[in-house]
Order: sequence, then structure tokens, then C-alpha cells
Amino acid sequence: MTDLASRDASVVAPNAAPNLVRLHPFGLDGAPTLLISLTTGLALIGLWFLASWFRLVQPLFLPSPEEVFVQFLAIIDDGYAGATLWEHVSASLFRIFTAAFLAASLGIPLGLAMGLNRWVKGVFDTPIEFYWPLPPLAYLPLMIIWLGIGELSKIVLLTLAMFAPICLSAQAGVRSLPIERVNAALSLGATRWQLFLDIVLPSALPEILTGLRIGIGVGWSTLVAAELIAATRGIGFMVMSASHFLATDVVFVGIGVIAVWAFAFSYGMRLLERWLVPWKGKS
Repeated sequence: MTDLASRDASVVAPNAAPNLVRLHPFGLDGAPTLLISLTTGLALIGLWFLASWFRLVQPLFLPSPEEVFVQFLAIIDDGYAGATLWEHVSASLFRIFTAAFLAASLGIPLGLAMGLNRWVKGVFDTPIEFYWPLPPLAYLPLMIIWLGIGELSKIVLLTLAMFAPICLSAQAGVRSLPIERVNAALSLGATRWQLFLDIVLPSALPEILTGLRIGIGVGWSTLVAAELIAATRGIGFMVMSASHFLATDVVFVGIGVIAVWAFAFSYGMRLLERWLVPWKGKS
């Protein structure tokens, strides 16, 4: 009897330590992946070393990492195809940044307007949806016929390639806005301008930044492909010129430069997202 009473008292004791339930993690759950990524990269470079060391692939098709690095230093010092490495890179960066500025300046306001007004959506939705699935290189010959092989045709091509994802993402950001927020702001006496600045734009900003990130990726790949066809300077032109002479090590240098800048663009957009929309994915 006394044992039963003491057991009941221990169960209902107010100072008893609570039993904590540990939830099972879902997905990444904030776990870092940097070490895994670095290990994977080092493993791939190691396989490249082994393949070149044991001559599993002919050097014409797969030069060794040492050869690529030596060629990279040579291009920095002497240049390639009539221009230095920085001149090739700067030509490509000028095209992509100019086109990105134009695409964002036109696509974000139009996308927001399409999300807010049915007439604007009805007018512009059809032409955007018509050309958006087309590969940009499909209408590159048309740009060359209309605008020539100068810088204008490439910038217009890149602007069109980046415009659609930016515009459609801005529209999706507005359409995903919960109507309860709008009604709550209107009930508190917010004007239409206050509603747009304080409710619509912050809610659409994550989607807009996602559209910018996608657009820059599409534009970068389109730029390199366009430079393969009609350019005298640029990273894509350098790669194509090297391929004509079977300079595989120069091709690898160009591919590496393209990959580094693509990673820089992606990482920069991630930092911008963390700064502007720190609440993304935490609701």
C-alpha cells in the first residue's frame, strides 16, 4: 500500500523533470552541406588526375589539370584570339549586366501589373507565353537579320531570354499573396499606394528574386551560346576559337571561367535573398 502511494506521488510530483520529445528532422533541417560539397569537388578533381595520369583518355580529349592550369596562366599573360582574358570576360559581363538591367527594369513592373490587373495580364500573357518556351538560339538568326552581328543583337537576345522568367515570377509573387493580408490592410485604412508598398511588394519579393536568379542563369547560358556564333570577343568566342584548333586545354580554361562566374552569380543572388527576404522559407 505504501509502495503504491509513493509511486502515485512520484507521478504527480510538481518538480518532476518533463520528458522531452525529440522530433525527427525533415529534409535538410538546416544541416550544413559545405563539407560534403568540398569533398565531392576534390573527389572529381582526383578522378581527373588519375584519368590523365594513367592515360585512360588521350590528352587531346582530356588534358591534365597541370596543363589546363599552365594554359590558364599563359592566357592571363599573353591573351588568346586577339584579346586578353579580362577583355574576353569583360565583354561577356557587359552584355549580361546590360541585358539583366533592361530585363529587370521591364519585367518586374510588368509582372506586378499583370498580377494586379486582368487587362494587363490579358494583353501581355499571350505573347510572353508564346515566345517563353522557345530556345533563345532559335530566334538568334532573326536578331542577326534585324539588328546585325553587333552588340545590339546580343543584348536584345539576352534581354528577351531573361525577361520572361523575371516577369512571370513577379506575377506569381503577386498572385500568391493571401487575400487576408489585403483585407486586413484595407480595413485599417491603407491607401492603394500603401497597400502596394507595404503588402504586395514585400510578399512578391521572394518570387521576384527567384525569377532574377533563374533569368541570370538562362541569360548566362544564352550569352555563351550566342558568342559561339556571332562575336569577336567574349568567353564563348574564346572557347569556339580554341575548338577550331583542337586546343582542348584552352577550352577547359574557358569552361572553368564560365563555371566560376556562374557560381558567383548564383551565390551573389543567394546573399541578396538572405539580406532582402530573411523570412523566406521560415513561415
